[in-house]
Parts: sequence; C-alpha cells; structure tokens
Amino acid sequence: MDGRQRFWETMRYGNPDRVPYFEEGIRREVLKAWRAQGMPRGLQLSSLFYTDHQEEIQPDMDPHPAPRRWPASPAELRDFQGRLEAEDPRRLPRDWPVRVAAWQAHRHVLLLRVHRGFFLSLGVHGWRRFNQVMRLLVDDPEIIRQVLEVQGRFAARLAERVLRHVQIDAAVFSEPIGGNHGPLISPRMYEEIVMPGYLPLMDVLRQHGVEIIILRTYANARVLIPVMLKWGFNCLWACECAVEAMKYRELRSEFGRDLRLIGGIDLDILRKGKEAIHREVMETVPPLVAEGGYVPLADGRVRADVPYENYLYYRRLLEEATQA
Repeated sequence: MDGRQRFWETMRYGNPDRVPYFEEGIRREVLKAWRAQGMPRGLQLSSLFYTDHQEEIQPDMDPHPAPRRWPASPAELRDFQGRLEAEDPRRLPRDWPVRVAAWQAHRHVLLLRVHRGFFLSLGVHGWRRFNQVMRLLVDDPEIIRQVLEVQGRFAARLAERVLRHVQIDAAVFSEPIGGNHGPLISPRMYEEIVMPGYLPLMDVLRQHGVEIIILRTYANARVLIPVMLKWGFNCLWACECAVEAMKYRELRSEFGRDLRLIGGIDLDILRKGKEAIHREVMETVPPLVAEGGYVPLADGRVRADVPYENYLYYRRLLEEATQA
C-alpha cells in the first residue's frame, strides 16, 4: 500500500496497513544540535522510521502589486480586486508544467493550500494592521465581509486553475486565528463574516471531487469547530495548541466521525522526559488509531530544544503505538 492509498484508507475509516505519518521537516539548527548530542553525521532519520511523503502546493495568493493601503471603502476595494488576477503566471511555480506531469501518477499525498484564512487575507502581518482590522470589525463589518468575499472568489478561481490539471488528495484552509484562550473573533462573527467568503471555494472543490477539506488552525480554535463542520470542513489539523480544550480524544468523543483529525500530540511533551512522552502518546494515539480517521503527528515542527534521545524515543513509541 503506497502513501496515497494509506491516507485515503485512513480518512475513509477503512483498513490501512498502518496509519500515515507525516514529518514536517527537521530544521538545520535542530540537526546541528542533535549531532552535538550524538546523532551520527550523515544519518538520515528516514532510514530509522517510516515516513509518508506529503507535498503541499502553495500558490501565490498575494495581491500584485502589493497595495500601499488595504481596502477600507468600496472604492479602495475595486482597486484591490485588480490586484488579484488568478491567471497571473506568478501565481504558480515557473516549472509548473513539469510538476503537473510528475503529479499525474503520484503515489504520495498531495495537498493544495486554497486559502490563507481570515487575518492574512486582510493583510494582517503586524500589530498596526491587526488593530485596524479589529476596529473595522466593530465599526464597519460589511467592508470586512466584502474584502473576504473578493478574496474568496479569487481563491476559487486560482484553485480552479490548479484543479484543471492536478488531482489532489485534500484541500487545506490555513486559519491562524486564535490564542491559547480561544479565537480572536466570536463564532457568530466567524460564521456571518468569514464563512460566506469560503463558499466559492467549497463549490469548486465539490465540482472537482475533493473529498477531504482540512482546516489547519493554530492554538485554541475549539469553539469554531461546530461552525466549520456546518460549512463543509471535515478534517482538523490543529497546530501549537497545548491546551486542554483541544485534546483530540475529547474532540472525537464530541464530534464523532464527522471530524477527521491530523496531529494531536503536544510538541512541548518532547522537551520533557520519557515518562511524559509515553503518557502523552499512549493516552492519545492508540484509541484514535483504533477508531480511524486519524493521522498522528506532533502539533508543530520540532525545535532545537527537543533532545535527540527524546525524539528517538517518541518516534519508536509512535511506531509501536500505531502498529499494535
């Protein structure tokens, strides 16, 4: 069974030979630290542990040229629309035809990032713009809704451009919208202002038979899950969410098989001892693997403060837990 088949069997609650495991990449500084701790030079971690290759297509979704000012009025919005041309050659890699040809018979998991989420679609990259957006949500929520609808139609056209040539395994909406205490907008605002902008994308994905639609979120987005399920998302990939509210076993217990899950292993545990790692993995992974619809993964990329021996123990334990 290849990686793509394994992913589909897992997401469809079938009978994979084992669950997939995605490695999000080990940074150079991490490998440097681990070599100082005894990792043999030249060792490839892939030779020690199974890893299922996954690739994510990431079109350029930036407005071109970049606006000096993000739209806060209908006139500015009309100008902004002209900067979102889905057929712009810069949206896709220069070697796009070569990549498309290589993907025709792909056996690994191929994802497509289709949207950057609420804040990034509104140009929030720092405190000043964040403050502007939060004020507009109170003073003029309609202009926020209109900007998101423009962004959604653009994202749908861009996804259509990709899907004309490539068969993907899942679509990914990136939604960095929260902190440890919850999302920065209410579920009501999320449903009334954000979700309508996603509808054109959902239509395109359905037309192209995209079955798995992932919301990749950060920190504590717990109260948004009922909204996401209502609007057509069926998989949660939660990152950097070391809070009780996002414990995957509790989420599965509440939302059942409608909510597929990727991640769920607290990255912070890898900085602690083997006892803590064992408890986290064995409490989380085996029950969810037995139920299906779950890809176990740490909820963030490993950093240099994770000891090499801890990582080795975690990966060996994960293999044991998923093959039992």
